[in-house]
Amino acid sequence: MPRDAYNERMPTVSLSLGKHSYDVHVRNGALDAVGYLAARARLEGKAALITDSNVYPLYGERAKRSLEDAHYSVSVHVVPAGEASKSLEQVGKLVEEMVQAGHDRTSFVVALGGGVVGDLAGFVASIYYRGIPFVQVPTSVMAQVDSSVGGKTAVNTASGKNLIGTFHQPVFVVADPITLLSLPERVLREGMAEMVKHAAIRRPKMLVELRHLADELQIGFSLSSIEKLPDLIAENLEIKARIVETDERETTGTRAFLNFGHTLGHGIEASVPYGSLLHGEVVSLGIRAALFLSQRMEGLPTRDATEILNTLAALQLPLQLPKDIRSEEVLRHTCTDKKFRGGQIHFVLLKKVGEPLLSTAVSKQDLQDAISHLMTPVILRNSHAR
Repeated sequence: MPRDAYNERMPTVSLSLGKHSYDVHVRNGALDAVGYLAARARLEGKAALITDSNVYPLYGERAKRSLEDAHYSVSVHVVPAGEASKSLEQVGKLVEEMVQAGHDRTSFVVALGGGVVGDLAGFVASIYYRGIPFVQVPTSVMAQVDSSVGGKTAVNTASGKNLIGTFHQPVFVVADPITLLSLPERVLREGMAEMVKHAAIRRPKMLVELRHLADELQIGFSLSSIEKLPDLIAENLEIKARIVETDERETTGTRAFLNFGHTLGHGIEASVPYGSLLHGEVVSLGIRAALFLSQRMEGLPTRDATEILNTLAALQLPLQLPKDIRSEEVLRHTCTDKKFRGGQIHFVLLKKVGEPLLSTAVSKQDLQDAISHLMTPVILRNSHAR
């Protein structure tokens, strides 16, 4: 893509991380700028384009062409779509394919896809020749507003999600909202759980924007809707970027705020057959559980909890556990999560909307009570109720 065809005025979010600093480019049509941005970042060597079986037929050739137009030699590596690809077995296959394709320490990886591809490709890049550069090109809501930024890479094990991983920041991120048009409606909605999370921990006013977006989804998502998304995506990325800058490797506790809704969410996700609940759907359930504990333990005002629940409901995200899920399984998986340290859980609660805290006072009984709460129907109220 020629330099003069790239609109520099479109939203760009910068992360200031010393030598690991980078930009996130949010632009309708930005997929065609991947090669230009790679050349501008002075990436050299061959490019390994890692994508999945759903995304490659839609956008793989465009991304490859953009890189080739910038004079890069490109090898393409397609993994099966779905969470099951986040495995050490798949990592081994990709590494072997890259060796056979002639990649060396001068090469770089381009991750084209949703959160699964981003996590997997980022992990491969972090260990190949002890670490090579990589670029994130997220094509799902969740990846565009959350997982593509921050440098966390990981694969799963039988014991839980993301238990094997590294911190490996991308060279840059390219978020093209137009790619969201190809998402099934359920996948589109589940990614918005991360937007609700960001609003809950940092920007209460965004809850209103998300309810307006929910109204548009009722009519049907269209190109006119997409045209409004770059600013909303950039707003979410600003929230995450500022938190990551203060705690890049999650050592001071600030970055843990981004786990709001994820603690029990991951426990639920590990307790159900693959694909029965999507990641954003379990995050929605996890947010409801966190709100329950926040009201009980930190005095979160009812109106604040209700506003968040109303937003999740407007986006048609689940708020009640399916009846066939066993609470003891959820508790068991939750207690093997990375957020347990020395047998003690670190749980993100809210004092009020926009004011999170990291609590070590949540007991296993509290977790059990929260799981039981998720099995009850939600009674939605006006958010002004106290």
